[in-house]
Amino acid sequence: MLTNHLDFRLEAKIKEIYEQHKVRSAKIDWGYYEFLPWDKAQDFRRLPWDKSQVTLPSGIITAVETALLTEVNLPWFTSHLEQTFKGSLSVITDFVHTWTAEEDQHSNLLENYLLITRNVDPKRLHELHKQTVEGGWSPDFHTPFETMVYTTLQELATMVFYNNVSKAAGSHDKDLSSLLRRLAKDEILHYAFYRDVVKFHLQIEPNYCFYLGHVIKNFQMPGTVMPDFEERMNTIAKEANYGPLEYFDQVLDVIVEYWELEKLRPMAPEAEKARVDIISYRDRLKKVRDRLAKKRSQ
Repeated sequence: MLTNHLDFRLEAKIKEIYEQHKVRSAKIDWGYYEFLPWDKAQDFRRLPWDKSQVTLPSGIITAVETALLTEVNLPWFTSHLEQTFKGSLSVITDFVHTWTAEEDQHSNLLENYLLITRNVDPKRLHELHKQTVEGGWSPDFHTPFETMVYTTLQELATMVFYNNVSKAAGSHDKDLSSLLRRLAKDEILHYAFYRDVVKFHLQIEPNYCFYLGHVIKNFQMPGTVMPDFEERMNTIAKEANYGPLEYFDQVLDVIVEYWELEKLRPMAPEAEKARVDIISYRDRLKKVRDRLAKKRSQ
């Protein structure tokens, strides 16, 4: 019988990795005020914003602004996770609370950076912020296991995004590069937790493969609710080091390998079909990735 609920037999094992997460997180605990160039801050009332004050390339600004508009939807993300895991393993609820506390600083850091450095029009940023939060966020996945899979992909993609934009930003602003790497450290810890919970379930019951395919083949970042999202992502792919090629190499391929989907052998025919479909989907995207890589190198 196929089930999409989390397995209570794994509770002790998941508690163990949650405790490990708290130890690792405590070692790198931080406050967003540590990473901001406060010496550049000026009063907008005394010195109004003007586009001549912008110092970063537009592609980098778009990437940071897009990250901010994703992070500000934390209340919606938390609400979704809280409702999805209600009545499930208590350790998952505990982790969501920890995750929320650790994510809470991210939007503050990004927004304050943009305002202090005057790389965005503050009025426009306020309007985008408000519009994005008002738009809310409602994912297509409402069951515990599917949500675990989605969140794994989301956290890994976010970590890769921050690290890649950090590299692109390094020659323009070392402060920005450092704060993006700092955010990526949080995301890698969060990713590791969700990733391993999924792997434990696949190891104990390979039939969970049935629920992987729908999430993997329909994955979208939660930022799709923000204005001009597709245009933003096209700009970021061209100018800020994160696009379809990076998504395949550093997200999709990584997680398919980590979950060892080629080795799993589900007993349920529909679960095995889903597993084969994922491998075929990965192989099709690899061909697209190879064409993009060849075009980029020319």
